[in-house]
Amino acid sequence: MTTAQPPLVGIPEAPVPAGAEPAWIAGAGGARLRAALFAPAAGAPIRGSVVLSGGRTEPIEKYFETIGELSARGFWVLAHDWRGQGLSERLLPDRLKGHAAGYQTFLDDYRALLDAYEARLPRPWIAVGHSMGGCLTLLALAEGETRFSAAFLSAPMLGLLTGGIPLPVGKALASLFTGFGGGVGQVQGRSSPIWSEFKDNVLTHDPARYARNRAQVDACPDLALGGPTWGWLDFAFKAMGVLQTGPGVTRIAIPVVVLGAGDDRLVDIAMQRRVTARVPGAKFVEFPGAFHELFQETDDVRARVWTEFDALAEAVSPAMQPA
Repeated sequence: MTTAQPPLVGIPEAPVPAGAEPAWIAGAGGARLRAALFAPAAGAPIRGSVVLSGGRTEPIEKYFETIGELSARGFWVLAHDWRGQGLSERLLPDRLKGHAAGYQTFLDDYRALLDAYEARLPRPWIAVGHSMGGCLTLLALAEGETRFSAAFLSAPMLGLLTGGIPLPVGKALASLFTGFGGGVGQVQGRSSPIWSEFKDNVLTHDPARYARNRAQVDACPDLALGGPTWGWLDFAFKAMGVLQTGPGVTRIAIPVVVLGAGDDRLVDIAMQRRVTARVPGAKFVEFPGAFHELFQETDDVRARVWTEFDALAEAVSPAMQPA
């Protein structure tokens, strides 16, 4: 880790949690990546640590509310920006291009993150990942990461919905463009998903949280990320393919809970079910009518999310009962 601290962007609707410690860490190839460690709430019995990995476009700031809820439960929380988004190093001169070059660098970055903080994270560890972060978390476990005691995955990217384009055509185009040097071209425009009007969004039914997330990017435009490139799409298909058919997931030996959003317009809930079934003992829970971002959904949906998390956490790190 370098000595200079990166910023964390607070706004009135989402102040920076107390005791936050942001830092730069070196990822694969020396890439400068942003991470932040958050202590448990004052007086809360320490129950272990959560490593929190957001989805595509999502910076650390988007999870301040969730981080506070985890801290109140007695967990240290380590959150991070994946390379290519948030305030981590971007891959292209145009910051709004959501690019990726394969999945191995993401896994190497994730390992570097865990290595950098391992001595400061009390056990047990619980991995929490949303969407792309859920895909990469599960992929890390499938590829042999053994330091976690449980994993909790929100709407993980295990299959993509490609709209009017047949899935085989989308895969072929992504592979073709990337293989012939066109991977940096954008599949979709430069606009960030949260610049849509609330009535048109497919992320959450909660207008206040949607507005809050948009205000964070307005306060720091460097947090913004636009549509994916063909290279990102190729990375996604290849990473998901390993989880859909590879043997690694069948060897995962920790409790895994997968949450599916019943009205998800971005990722394939049927594929989530199929991949979850490949993980020994994993549990799949559907949230009927919910949009993709379960941690950003309405209070009633989020209450169910926390019920599922608390049951998993209790299994690996029981809460201290009052005397």
